[in-house]
Amino acid sequence: MLFLRTKCLLSHCPNVTWLREEQDEEQIKGPIVKTLRSRCKGPVEDGVAYVDCNPYFNKVGIRCGILWCVKDICGWVCAVFTWLLVLYSQFVVTFVMLMHNPYTTWSWINGVIFHFFAFLAIASHVRTMLSDPGSVPKGNATKENIKMMGLADGQVVFKCPKCSSIKPDRAHHCSVCQRCVRKMDHHCPWVNNCVGESNQKFFVLFTMYICIISCHALYMAVSHFITCVGKDWKICSGFSPPATTVFLIFLIFEALLFGIFTAIMCGTQVSAICSDETGIENLKKEHATWEKKSLWLSFKSVFGHPFSWEWFSPFNTPRFVYAPSYLYSV
Repeated sequence: MLFLRTKCLLSHCPNVTWLREEQDEEQIKGPIVKTLRSRCKGPVEDGVAYVDCNPYFNKVGIRCGILWCVKDICGWVCAVFTWLLVLYSQFVVTFVMLMHNPYTTWSWINGVIFHFFAFLAIASHVRTMLSDPGSVPKGNATKENIKMMGLADGQVVFKCPKCSSIKPDRAHHCSVCQRCVRKMDHHCPWVNNCVGESNQKFFVLFTMYICIISCHALYMAVSHFITCVGKDWKICSGFSPPATTVFLIFLIFEALLFGIFTAIMCGTQVSAICSDETGIENLKKEHATWEKKSLWLSFKSVFGHPFSWEWFSPFNTPRFVYAPSYLYSV
């Protein structure tokens, strides 16, 4: 009874509130995990499938690795459609224009240049599509992982409620991939993948090479059309004049459309690299809480270090000046 009476008296004492707050502050040990707001209740299904192609390529001595495949039907349709457009341009350039051109040397030079850049464009597209864009491991927001980060007491760690991962600074959750991606710029259906920290180089190369072959195809198509008109459509194509006209018109339309589109996309990507600000950050007008890099370091952070011809190769994985960790906090 004496204990209960003493407890009741202390509960009405103004100093007890202060003592309780002090005890609560002393009990805060370790980082504070805050779950971001979301309409989804609980983790969502992963939108990515991992494909191990090593068992198939090891037989021929090629190291393939783990492929990142986004399970989006619309994205796969857009990707296949992109390949078909490039194949169509190669067909028209080779069988409609170059094979029947009277100037053999001119045909060989332009044919080699066009197919070389078309091959680089397809390779860049495949690397962009099948490369991990810089995803945060799903479900890594566990007590053990947070403890391993060695954060100070009271430091805030944000957790993504959709993929149950520690959300790093400058990362955003993709609603298609259903993963948090570091330095996510946007999700592009034409490559069926996000453009992020680890595959932005391949996306820039893809848009650049598509723009180059579009301009080259436009030049050759217009030149060939003028040649055919000047020679009254004699010995200028293996197809009939109406069929040749249709092939050239579609190629000119394709070259104009995708040449302008990829030039704009390539320009916006280069601008984002120069300003060290992703497309999402620019769209949301996010305040820069990170230290922005210089122009040269920004390019190195995308294409690798040091500068070499490998910057322009889709077969070379960039070597960064830092080792990315799988644990992040903000």
